[in-house]
Amino acid sequence: MSSLAGLTEEGIDALQHLKERREVNTVILRRTESPGLELELELEGNLTHEELLQALPPDQARLIVHELAFASREGTRRHAQLLILWVPAGGEGQEESYTAGYTALKGLLAEVHVHLTARRRDHLEYRRLAALAG
Repeated sequence: MSSLAGLTEEGIDALQHLKERREVNTVILRRTESPGLELELELEGNLTHEELLQALPPDQARLIVHELAFASREGTRRHAQLLILWVPAGGEGQEESYTAGYTALKGLLAEVHVHLTARRRDHLEYRRLAALAG
């Protein structure tokens, strides 16, 4: 995990906690102003879907790794990790700077099979995410 250049130590630790601990299901990363570091931890926690949506700034891009809990069509309980590039209106100018981190995280987080770019909150609607994951 420490091989991801440009991620702060706290960000690396948070991604590791997401893998290892049940009490962490969400990591939100933001761009940093520190030279040599590109992404820093903004939030690490166990968020409901509504709390995740509320945590996203309305006008700034973010990178999110979130473990979604959902029921399959057969009714079995499932979990899937999602990698989300959040680029809302007003944050379009930040998309290019976040894309490098998004690409690096795709390569780093091999267990994440659902990757998406969300530009509006309805792109993160729970049923849509569950359908993508399931």
